Amino acid sequence: MNELQPVALESEGASADLVLSGGRVYCSNRRTFLERDVAVVGDRIAALPEDASSVVDSETTVVDANGRVVLPGLIDAHTHVDIYLTPERAVPSLLAAGTTSMVSETSGLGVLFGSRGVETTLERTAELPLSIYLTLPPQLLVDTFEPVRADDAELDALAELLDRERVVGVGEVDWVHVVGRDSPLERLYERTRAKGETIVGHGAGCRGDRLRAFATIVDNDHEAISAEGVRQRAEQGLHVVGRCGSVRDDLDVLVEAYPDVDRASVSVSTDGIWPRDLLEGFGMSEVVRRMIESGVSPADAIDAATKNPAAHFGLAGRGVVAPGAFADLLVVENLESMTVETVVADGAVVVADGEPTVEPRTDPYPEYVYDTVSVDLEERRFTAPRSAAPADAVRAMVVDQGLVTTETTVEPAVRTDLDGERLVPAPDRDVLTATMIDRNPAVEDRGFTGFLTGFGLESGAVALTGTWDATGLVVVAADVEDALVAARRVSSMGGGFAVSRDGGVVAELAAPVAATAVDAPLEDVADGFERLRRALADGGVELERPLLTLQTLTFLGVPTLKLTASGYADVLGRSTVGLDPDSTDVPASADDR
Repeated sequence: MNELQPVALESEGASADLVLSGGRVYCSNRRTFLERDVAVVGDRIAALPEDASSVVDSETTVVDANGRVVLPGLIDAHTHVDIYLTPERAVPSLLAAGTTSMVSETSGLGVLFGSRGVETTLERTAELPLSIYLTLPPQLLVDTFEPVRADDAELDALAELLDRERVVGVGEVDWVHVVGRDSPLERLYERTRAKGETIVGHGAGCRGDRLRAFATIVDNDHEAISAEGVRQRAEQGLHVVGRCGSVRDDLDVLVEAYPDVDRASVSVSTDGIWPRDLLEGFGMSEVVRRMIESGVSPADAIDAATKNPAAHFGLAGRGVVAPGAFADLLVVENLESMTVETVVADGAVVVADGEPTVEPRTDPYPEYVYDTVSVDLEERRFTAPRSAAPADAVRAMVVDQGLVTTETTVEPAVRTDLDGERLVPAPDRDVLTATMIDRNPAVEDRGFTGFLTGFGLESGAVALTGTWDATGLVVVAADVEDALVAARRVSSMGGGFAVSRDGGVVAELAAPVAATAVDAPLEDVADGFERLRRALADGGVELERPLLTLQTLTFLGVPTLKLTASGYADVLGRSTVGLDPDSTDVPASADDR
């Protein structure tokens, strides 16, 4: 007889460790609400009796849920918990917003350090009161625009991690890397399929026959930005992951398409939460509230944030209120407000009266994750050789819709005092330099300087290492001297963000953990990002989310022209190109110093 049965049988002397009493409990397998108590033993639900008073003794913790709703703990089906701030620092606020489990990319340590970084992330998140499941970083095996970074030994090390309990598959891959072309990623996918794990898709701009081909590779996709896009993904057998978070909010189109899809094949996610939004209480409870408010039935909305992602990713024992399941439970005031009052994670009360009862883990990371900005800095790195574009106009990126940068041409200024004619910013014409340097200490120092328009910076420069999908130091500058100041400051901090103007740093935020995450209290991180935003605004930038625009200059998942250390990535053309708008050839040495 297992340890749950005595409580389920109400045997004499049997007592529960925790009881939630008097609530309207969402019984997942019946998709309805019942007047039940919830009796918990250890980290598992033992029973759902109508009255659990017979298994309550002096040692039992009792949570009064009278008049309230009891739900399974919410699951974020796709996020990036290891960027902006460390996962440990985020956990209390995530719990307070109702999230008890998540499936996260390993965008920080994993992209930089591969299997070793995933190992460290597993270790750092092992004892947290929030269950974090990880996907492996595919970026190391991508070869579309730059050479593969993972050798056979690293491929084997990544594949072996698929045996780890909280590794649930391979993370998001942009369709341009795998549709209609052979890719080194296929070797990892074969191993993933053999182990029955999932492959996450990133299908922005993927439709028609390309989407059909993509569906032969991946299991889910979170990039539908129209109701028709949701329907098309469902038609191809993909598990649809809707988004409502700081980066994208596509919930309305998901709601519109809901009548046409299999509700059991839909999950919801945040795809990442900006520190300020997290500080202000945004999380999965708000996602569910908005779905219900938009007309989705409560059962469908709850299942999309609990039962469905647990089933899709194989999170055994999560996402349901049922005997034998993990005791991840949520007490909310009602379904209209979704105000979180109590959260139970693995049988322990971690939020009471709406406030977290747990503290973040704050001990240092292993030494190897720090000092990961290995670059040689001088002014010429933030300029381009005049010879790279014979005509006056050069190929440039133009800010389109915040995350999207498309192709245009601009006319930069020319300087002759930097050892030959060099192309430099012309801020009076909204022409900025945009430099990408590979900061990874394990690879050769190399970089490329292109041009950016539409960003609006009139003076100074901004440097950052929080670049998506790339181990980069990106510097966008209206002034070459300030570019050097900002880049040197970020390098000296071991990673992060810096805005410079008139030869000095006017705002900064250190992110030394793999140069992508801040290890500091959430309030400090949110304030730091706000200071950076204001500093950019003072420099003329009027974009609503300028830091997000900067971070995604290297992100190939939102076409069409992006930065790499080898040149511009023509994403849809799947080629690397240089500054000459009349040529499709990238210079032999993109980083011509």
